[in-house]
Amino acid sequence: MTRIHVPVSLRWSDIDAYGHVNNAEMLRLLEEARIRAFWADDSLGADADAPATAVIAGGPGADTITLIAGQQIEYLAPAPYGRRPLDVQLWIGRLGGASIEICYEVRSPVVDDAEQEVYARASTTLVLFDVATNSPRRLTDAERSTWTEYLEEPIAFRSR
Repeated sequence: MTRIHVPVSLRWSDIDAYGHVNNAEMLRLLEEARIRAFWADDSLGADADAPATAVIAGGPGADTITLIAGQQIEYLAPAPYGRRPLDVQLWIGRLGGASIEICYEVRSPVVDDAEQEVYARASTTLVLFDVATNSPRRLTDAERSTWTEYLEEPIAFRSR
């Protein structure tokens, strides 16, 4: 099982009146991890800290944009504020023709060998969209090849 680990620090404003990460802010944390994991930042040159999965040239003027077709999140435990970054683990649940399903687990910070608590599980269906043709575009062979290493079972959400 190969996952992408993205440390995401909390801001004080992410915390609600109950003392834990607000449900809407959790989606922002997922977005931050997704951008770091999959967008290449060509404006800064080669980024040694970027994971190998960062192959989508994002940002202003990009040929491809990413659109969210759907999201699902399951909150498992309240995520408290802390100085150490949360460990957001990502993997690919499905590679489609023009879309990918990104799966996440938001976990407590990595501290030595201590067991981590899982605060939330989520998935995002992301569509690659060609700006020039104003339509979805197929995954390239390079994208598919890069992301296949991170392919594992999608999240099985609890039934209602």
